[in-house]
Amino acid sequence: MGASILAGRDRMDLDNGMRLRLLSALEVLQARREAEELAQSDRERALCSNACLLSRALETQEGEPVFSSGREVLAGLRVEEIAALAGTWSRFNREENPGLAMEAEQAENVKKK
Repeated sequence: MGASILAGRDRMDLDNGMRLRLLSALEVLQARREAEELAQSDRERALCSNACLLSRALETQEGEPVFSSGREVLAGLRVEEIAALAGTWSRFNREENPGLAMEAEQAENVKKK
């Protein structure tokens, strides 16, 4: 993914030697579509969505994907790990991709980056 016009960093190092990267809109859509195929019920949708998102966002320090699919994430990580990593990604995404409804002062700070 190319650098966003609004985003600061596009990758975040994790304590375990891996990193999370921000995703393009297309990658998020692809993750959602994959999750719809995996989820067997409404109760499974959030877990599958997070797993599919992480399959695209979690990478090695060399930039290689750690998992090839959401199914692989579900097979390789515990529910708690998926939830924690997805939460970390979500916070990182909100910090680096400010919303369009940001205040004027926040917009000026983004321009200065």
